[in-house]
Amino acid sequence: MSDPSPRLLAGGNPQIPKGYGDAPVKAYLDAVPGWKQGVCRELDQLIVEALPDVKKAVKWNTPLYGLDGETWITAYHCMKNYVKVTFFMGAELDPQPPETSKQVNVRYLHVFEDKPLDVSQFQSWIRQASKLPGEKL
Repeated sequence: MSDPSPRLLAGGNPQIPKGYGDAPVKAYLDAVPGWKQGVCRELDQLIVEALPDVKKAVKWNTPLYGLDGETWITAYHCMKNYVKVTFFMGAELDPQPPETSKQVNVRYLHVFEDKPLDVSQFQSWIRQASKLPGEKL
């Protein structure tokens, strides 16, 4: 009999089948290892608090969040030493999230184990991002 738990990819990111809604995101959150699970659960909770009507999906082993279920404003992914939060239109946020990307509009926030998340700033970015066009993925 095979092990039903998801395989962990590089950096400890869970391999979760593509899907829409709360269930695949819950499966992702349940499979995240160690301290990163608490960070990912907090991100999920803060996004839902900021946008109660948010739509969720998992694609490419990454939880995605948007308003219409077809375009996405933010995502996160486990890396070896941090959780990488993606803001697809991050260049339009004020202030911009600190990490740049090769893609001109994308900005990142890296959340580390020993550095608390600035909840107020994060939710401000989520609310701002919700007013911008989403990314079709």
